[in-house]
Amino acid sequence: SIVKQITKILGENFDKEIIETHHRNKKDAPSGTAQRIAQIIAQVEGRSLSEVGMYGRKGIKSEIRSKKEIGIHSIRGGSVVGEHTVLFAGEEERLEITHRAESRGSFARGAILAAKFLVGKEKGLYDFQDVLGLK
Repeated sequence: SIVKQITKILGENFDKEIIETHHRNKKDAPSGTAQRIAQIIAQVEGRSLSEVGMYGRKGIKSEIRSKKEIGIHSIRGGSVVGEHTVLFAGEEERLEITHRAESRGSFARGAILAAKFLVGKEKGLYDFQDVLGLK
């Protein structure tokens, strides 16, 4: 994935933060997608998300932000279908990767693409990288 490749390139020189936004009626936070992105970053860095995940921030901390930390932040409001941003923040620069779903139609098209991919395939575990031919 793009996030995996950028994490490998930038390493610990950049702080990693994930910001996800969804409609006011979404019940879970953070979203499964945000969790998966955080897991990918943690795996690339040889860590478990349980040891490096920081879910939101509040108050005054006695310690500064750890280089190993992965921030995960959730916003709920309005009718936002879905938005995920991965922020790589370095000294005097930052890189942001954002995906915005404008409608649920994009999810349906992805499901149809995956279903077509599976036709004639042997039993097994596939992910969307397989569907897109990235593996």
